[in-house]
Amino acid sequence: MKFFLKSITLLFFLTCIITSCSDKKSSATPTMGENAVPATDDYDPNRGEGKFNESNLSLDGFDMAMAEKGESISNTKCASCHKITDERLVGPGWAGVTQRRQAPWVLNFITNPDPMIDKDPELQSQLELCLVRMPNQNLSEDDARSIYEYMRKIDGAK
Repeated sequence: MKFFLKSITLLFFLTCIITSCSDKKSSATPTMGENAVPATDDYDPNRGEGKFNESNLSLDGFDMAMAEKGESISNTKCASCHKITDERLVGPGWAGVTQRRQAPWVLNFITNPDPMIDKDPELQSQLELCLVRMPNQNLSEDDARSIYEYMRKIDGAK
């Protein structure tokens, strides 16, 4: 009986290894050209794809309480893939992101990553480097805004 169980277990692991090493491409992480939707004329690379835009987003001063809430959310949902430095972990580091990108773009990406990855050529290039699509964390608008405020804190807002 032990021999039978060991044989079945070994067969299972060999099957897993062979399957994971096959030449078949996975559709779980599409890259540029593979299942990706090309950038369209109506896509705004400064705003991204989502509900946030200049008219519905106000950044009146820095909010430390919101940044602290954002840090707490980030430690739970983001820190396993993102560092607060410019160093890449799984995803890119956050240092400087609020200086490189407009707030609506960042918030739209946080709350709506899949359509943006499918349409934004820079995100598709980033996917080529990171090899993992950012998962949708199903964050509320308030949580996303708090994370953005934490990113502003990282970038030196006071």
